[in-house]
Amino acid sequence: MEIVFLCLFAFLAGLIDSVVGGGGLIQLPALFVFLPQMPIPAIFGTGKLSSIAGTSVSMWRYARNVEINWRALLPAALAAFVFSFLGARAVSHFNTELLRPLILVLLIAVAVYTFFRKDFGSIHAPRLAHTKEVWYGVAVGLVIGFYDGFFGPGTGSFLMFIFVGVFGFNFLTASASAKVVNVATNLSALLYFGYKGYILYHIGIPMAISSVLGSVVGTRIALVKGSGFVRKLFLVVVTGIILKFAYDTFR
Repeated sequence: MEIVFLCLFAFLAGLIDSVVGGGGLIQLPALFVFLPQMPIPAIFGTGKLSSIAGTSVSMWRYARNVEINWRALLPAALAAFVFSFLGARAVSHFNTELLRPLILVLLIAVAVYTFFRKDFGSIHAPRLAHTKEVWYGVAVGLVIGFYDGFFGPGTGSFLMFIFVGVFGFNFLTASASAKVVNVATNLSALLYFGYKGYILYHIGIPMAISSVLGSVVGTRIALVKGSGFVRKLFLVVVTGIILKFAYDTFR
């Protein structure tokens, strides 16, 4: 019976993640609730298998309908791939919980800025020259890649905010661009967990299929509704992440 509920949550996570990121906020707690007896690395590894399936399909669907700046994003994805692995390796040497207050403050700043800037992300107007886009992309890959491997929550939201605020993309293009980097970080982590034997394939594969279905639905909604809808859902999801962070930080 647990697998039915896990597939349902994987579908919802794929749907939300395909539009604005933050699917882990739905999927990861569900895995902990329905698989309490499983070791934590197996929970994360199984979740990554589900996540990368949905994110990959979402990226593919966006690539067919939204212009993606591959010249800037491929170097960013490569850097993110490498540093996500390094971040995963570094987890055992540091207390990740020390990051919670800092990430909470950053997420609140992202939400407040996006809420009060009504035109933020409504127009696609890239503001960086090609060379700068490449180097800024690599910098984003280094920082966000390491963060996703080391800690993770809010990665999709941070990526979208950066692509809108720094690169000048609209929310729809930012969502598509975030998926490229997210696929790289998820693949890196998946390879690490797979090598260590921390993936429950009998659970992860059905969840991956459900995540793909959710991603197909979510991507279609985003493409039809446009940047305005993505911006509103972005604010909703970031608010949810903030509340979860606040609860975990101050409980």
